[in-house]
Amino acid sequence: MTRIDAKFADLKSQGKKAFVSYVMAGDPDFDKSLEIVRGLPGAGVDIIELGLPFTDPMADGPAIQLAGQRALAAGMTLKKTLELATAFREQDDTTPIVLMGYYNPIYSMGVDKFLVAAKAAGVDGLIVVDLPPEEDNELCIPAQAAGLNFIRLATPTTDDKRLPRVVQNTSGFVYYVSITGITGSAEANAGDVAPEVARIQNASGLPVIVGFGVNTPEKAEAISAVADGCVVGSAIVSKIAGGAPVADVLAFVKTLADGAHRA
Repeated sequence: MTRIDAKFADLKSQGKKAFVSYVMAGDPDFDKSLEIVRGLPGAGVDIIELGLPFTDPMADGPAIQLAGQRALAAGMTLKKTLELATAFREQDDTTPIVLMGYYNPIYSMGVDKFLVAAKAAGVDGLIVVDLPPEEDNELCIPAQAAGLNFIRLATPTTDDKRLPRVVQNTSGFVYYVSITGITGSAEANAGDVAPEVARIQNASGLPVIVGFGVNTPEKAEAISAVADGCVVGSAIVSKIAGGAPVADVLAFVKTLADGAHRA
């Protein structure tokens, strides 16, 4: 059982939904990023998604693209992202960490080397948005063999024919992208999301977390009410981009977490 599996089991026993937060590793710099990440569990975050900065983030909207550019400009790399995770684990051995990003940096490091390093750093799962199920042998299967959850995205265009293939080797949870388009580009609607979540739950037997278009405590509550939880990224990243002090970023995160936990 991974930390992700244990977290969902614990939440289920409490009758609570999961709140997942996304931040870009190294944004605006390593030290402030680490301070924010270390503060997330205390702000109510159940699972941390740590973005891997990349030069061509095709699925991301302006807020997360700019966060990646700031991190890269500050010298962030995949190796330093794993160092950040290692530093977080020195103070927290229970909160799950999911690395979210693109395959190129992992491929450049080498899959075997990356998986050893990620496991040693205390990473629990991976979301690699540009590796479809047809490429499972590249990273998904080796990652699961190494004890990491491989979390797949499902979208409004994932039809009943495609869905079984998408969830076939998925573990931990399924990330449902509530809108068509890039991150931060529209708002999720609980009425539209609810039947899709049920469909994916039935197909996968896994928790379904909804992201994209969740940006307020009210939206976090509404979406979590029809899913197993929600993830917020762009709204948090935008707070960081505005130069908000760490305490203010974490206070905002707590309002979102409180919303999700009310569901």
